[in-house]
Amino acid sequence: MSASGVRARVRAEMTEEIKAVARRHLATDGANLSLRAVARDMGMASSAVYRYFASRDDLLTALIIEAYDAVGEAAERAAAAARDAGFADQLVAVGHAVREWALAEPHQWALIYGSPVPGYQAPQDTIGPATRVIFQIAAIVRDAYAAGRIGPQPEISGRYREELAAVAGQFGPDIPPRLVGAAIAAFIQLCGAVSAELFGQLNKSVDEDRRGFLEFQMRGAAAFIGLI
Repeated sequence: MSASGVRARVRAEMTEEIKAVARRHLATDGANLSLRAVARDMGMASSAVYRYFASRDDLLTALIIEAYDAVGEAAERAAAAARDAGFADQLVAVGHAVREWALAEPHQWALIYGSPVPGYQAPQDTIGPATRVIFQIAAIVRDAYAAGRIGPQPEISGRYREELAAVAGQFGPDIPPRLVGAAIAAFIQLCGAVSAELFGQLNKSVDEDRRGFLEFQMRGAAAFIGLI
């Protein structure tokens, strides 16, 4: 391997190690990351860490993108595995996959779906990864609509309809604005259900079968969309 190749490999390994230490800090400090604290844990001078991440926000952005990509990939794998099932079952499978990822990575879930990080402005680089789950839900809705599996639905009107119509093209050709709104509602319902479990809102009310709670939420979303 050439000297430049060795340097690239070492840099990549060090970058991954910094992110791994930073993720451990998420568990203790939340999103209040400190490059100095990360450097201290690694036995490095803080100036050395800055050679890999120019600021705390750059490190946060890397962690946020990885988290969005990870949960998005989980949703996409689940949808693909359920491809031969009904469209409602695909939506439920996506919900279970997102929940299972969040339970395994609660601090990463809190980073991307919890309270905004004070002073942090997400760059454009985060938009694509951040939309993977919602676009997977949109793909299920689009395919069901194209297959004629969604019956006539009451349309919506007013300014909200105009806003939905403006983004309908991102969901697919000729998708009614109401279905765009219903897909967004399903995504919000999924995020709310998972966050309610992770952040303690279900304590003393749903303690035994939280998977069942999630399935109930997602089948309700499927019914609202018109998949059931």
